Amino acid sequence: MSELTERTVSIGLLGCGNVGAALVALVADRGDEIAARTGLRLRIARVAVRSTSKEREVELPDGVLTTDARAVVSDPSVDLVVEVIGGIEPARELIVEALKAGKPVVTANKELLANVGAELFAVAESAGVDLLFEAAVAGGIPLVRPLRESLVGEDVTRVMGIVNGTTNYILTKMTEEGWSYAEALAEAQSLGYAERDPTADVEGFDAGAKAAIIASIAFGVKVVAGDVYHEGISGVTPADIDHARRLDHRVKLLAVVERFDDGAVAVRVHPAMVPDAHPLASVRESFNAVFVEGAAVGDLMFYGRGAGGFPTASAVLGDVIDAAANLAKGTHASLGTFGTATLRPIDDLASAFYLTLEVWDRPGVLASVATVFGEHGVSIRSMEQEAAADDDALPDGSARLMFITHAAREADVRATLHALRGLDAVRSVGSVLRVIGQG
Repeated sequence: MSELTERTVSIGLLGCGNVGAALVALVADRGDEIAARTGLRLRIARVAVRSTSKEREVELPDGVLTTDARAVVSDPSVDLVVEVIGGIEPARELIVEALKAGKPVVTANKELLANVGAELFAVAESAGVDLLFEAAVAGGIPLVRPLRESLVGEDVTRVMGIVNGTTNYILTKMTEEGWSYAEALAEAQSLGYAERDPTADVEGFDAGAKAAIIASIAFGVKVVAGDVYHEGISGVTPADIDHARRLDHRVKLLAVVERFDDGAVAVRVHPAMVPDAHPLASVRESFNAVFVEGAAVGDLMFYGRGAGGFPTASAVLGDVIDAAANLAKGTHASLGTFGTATLRPIDDLASAFYLTLEVWDRPGVLASVATVFGEHGVSIRSMEQEAAADDDALPDGSARLMFITHAAREADVRATLHALRGLDAVRSVGSVLRVIGQG
């Protein structure tokens, strides 16, 4: 028996789906050890659900379930609120109500935080209670707390990572099994990794919401989902995967947040070719990984399961314990003041690029193409050519040119592509992918 005097902390849980049910199970399984180590006895006091008659994977005492979420928040016996219902409303109203009542809140709601996080942070600060959200960014991977606490004094310059397990699973299958995008997506849907409507995942919106939260916490500025540039993976082809492999690269959907010397911030999500030697290239299946670059600390990588009921619930539980401990001490973890972000538009960013062209295979074509690159200030790092005889997908008399550029401004690359489309010798512009690790 611990020498600590136990204090019971009653939890009001909003939502009891995969994550909520897993949290209930973890509290039951780990409750004694948590109490022994912290002096806190966690108790699930009230649970708000859409239907009380639905069968659930966890057992709850009679009278705990209700369909009235506001009754859970306002219940005087509830000390702390956990929100895992998702969406913006009524989650925002419920969280604000709880915070104003002096009740700490733990949430896994990335959509909410990416859109109105600054408002909620301000309410929590004014109320002097915790608003914690480790599970909203990378599931079970501890990332928010290191950025908020361990690295708060670090000059973080860039955070880059794979923060969507669905797209990483799809790209893994395309790379390792040779599947098409459609085949890999269908498999992801059959396994429950992808929704029937996969748009939020495959077009980068889920990763974009997480990128907005990461940028806000890493740089201390207000960044919302609408500030994030998005490109998805639906246009990635098996040929792109194959070409990347031949160049010792892997295609990954990356979320990238950067802060520049002038204080400007850029936040974007897009597929990119990652060198095999980079740690992110080896992240497979539905796993996530986030690479943090700091001026003093150097490079750090956080790796693990970025989704799933129990991994996400584990992150929620960690926040619950922190919030409960702070509540017992009468303190809270301040998020600080968020400044106004100066956003650098995508056109002003620089990157190396991989791009393909289908051209008519005749004298002078390569010279005319190279001239267009030069006229727009885009330097070619390397070039390969495939003739129709080497690729059945190419019509007779044509060829495919594959370029990797040196680092170039996005606006200059776009202008180059526009001019190339106007050349008589160019049949079509094919894939365009950014390349990390190239100067």
